[in-house]
Amino acid sequence: MMGHAGMAAAAVRYLRSAGAPTVAEPVGTPPRPQLRAVRDDERAPLDPTEFRRVLGTFATGVTVITAPGEQGPAGFACQSFSSLSLDPPLVAFMVGRTSTTWPRIARAGVFCVNVLGAHQADLCRGFAVSGADKFAGVGYDAAPFSGSPRLSGSLAWIDCAVHAVHLGGDHLIVVGRVQSLGTSDTHQEPLLFHRGRFL
Repeated sequence: MMGHAGMAAAAVRYLRSAGAPTVAEPVGTPPRPQLRAVRDDERAPLDPTEFRRVLGTFATGVTVITAPGEQGPAGFACQSFSSLSLDPPLVAFMVGRTSTTWPRIARAGVFCVNVLGAHQADLCRGFAVSGADKFAGVGYDAAPFSGSPRLSGSLAWIDCAVHAVHLGGDHLIVVGRVQSLGTSDTHQEPLLFHRGRFL
């Protein structure tokens, strides 16, 4: 397989054989692309139920995203979490734009990702509902950087500052810069979600 240096050398040889000038000429700014909304007639006919069914075959881990707040801590169950970058250390999660918890996390500007173990399915269900006191009876302490709830018994925790937020359809893509992280002393299996149920 040709490496980057080999490809670059091959490109130079091709340009010289094609009579390209050896001195680079100034390149003007390319025209800005036309940006517009997608029209309804351009959308692929896709059944939302089928979309969920097919995507549900992908097993995911389960987390609870938490944040501190003046009116008490905030948190929600989240399976759309991923590591993103090693340098700088970034992670990402997705949250629905209609979420009532996300504005509280956004105001805090920080969050903690709690990676759940197989023994925490009931805890996850509690954080998946809206309008309830999700932290009632839940043990936690403060994550060292953000002060976000670090849930007792979780397999790992990742303490972050909000780094960027991007629009992704009916969801937001939240990128966090990792400031501190660690694992617990428990040797539990992870909590997994597959085809609409916990494994």
